Amino acid sequence: MNLPIALTWLRIGMIPLVVGLFYIPTDWISVPVRDAVAAVAFIVAALTDWFDGWLARRWNQTSSFGAFLDPVADKLMVCAALLILLDLDRVDSFIALIIIGREITISALREWMAKIGASGSVAVHRLGKLKTAAQMIAIPCLLYWQPLYGVPLELLGQVLIVIAAILTVWSMFYYLRRAWPEIRDRSDRR
Repeated sequence: MNLPIALTWLRIGMIPLVVGLFYIPTDWISVPVRDAVAAVAFIVAALTDWFDGWLARRWNQTSSFGAFLDPVADKLMVCAALLILLDLDRVDSFIALIIIGREITISALREWMAKIGASGSVAVHRLGKLKTAAQMIAIPCLLYWQPLYGVPLELLGQVLIVIAAILTVWSMFYYLRRAWPEIRDRSDRR
């Protein structure tokens, strides 16, 4: 156990906090306060995603367990937030399906490619990082769902989540194209 892994576990632990906020009766907490706390918690969790990776590399504390746990934490966090947003009718079900489906598909692809010793062909690419950035900005905007200093965050979130969905499909096809030679070779051997 080291600080980068502890931050990853913290991110996983924040998921029930964010989800739980939406089960608190609205006579206990106002909707704007609930939404603000959820958005801030998501932002803190997203920042730990960047920070734990930076610390692990800087302090030379990278590990195979950390490399496994970090993307799992990210996917759990994004999927949980999307399900909340879907329930609140703040994100379209098709958008949520695209993003969650891609996460499952690429996770399975990466696991399979690692198993056959070809994980380098599906290593994280800047397209995937752009997709993640769009998601990590869109989701708190959609959780907050009200203007902030005159900026219509709900509209910004809706635009960014559509951009994230487009980048999601694009990056999925990029990774599948990169893996295709291995997929083809393995299927030809059958």
